[in-house]
Amino acid sequence: MANHKSAIKRAKQNEKRRLRNRAARSAMRTEIKKVYAAKDEGAQNTSDVLRSAQSIIAKSAKKGLIHKNTAARKTSRLAKYVNKEAQAA
Repeated sequence: MANHKSAIKRAKQNEKRRLRNRAARSAMRTEIKKVYAAKDEGAQNTSDVLRSAQSIIAKSAKKGLIHKNTAARKTSRLAKYVNKEAQAA
């Protein structure tokens, strides 16, 4: 454990940030799973769910939770997955 007052404060701040980042990352992953689930079920609101997931992914990148290229890759793959059968038809 930290001995100096500033190090104790820094440890508290790091723990708060870790929990906040963990919650945000979990929410992002849940939204991504919702897109896959909606697509697999053949739901009509897939584009709405996709838009919501893309928004959360973009916000995560903006906050520095994930790298911007990672966010771009995730949104691209989600859009590709959702539009897969639409392009074939």
